[in-house]
Amino acid sequence: MLIVNGKEMKFEKDITVNELLQKLDLNPDKVVVEVNLDIVSKDRYDEHILSDSDSVEIVAFVGGG
Repeated sequence: MLIVNGKEMKFEKDITVNELLQKLDLNPDKVVVEVNLDIVSKDRYDEHILSDSDSVEIVAFVGGG
């Protein structure tokens, strides 16, 4: 079971980081994604396939002063 920001998520098939962001309605340009404690570079979002045992942390940028 894939863990995303501490919550278990299950998908019908393997998905990429980019597909996960789309499912969560997140803009890839405004987040940083870490898989198993390693940051995934944005240019790899389309090719990095997530497995059921992965732990994913998504951090969104928030504006403010």
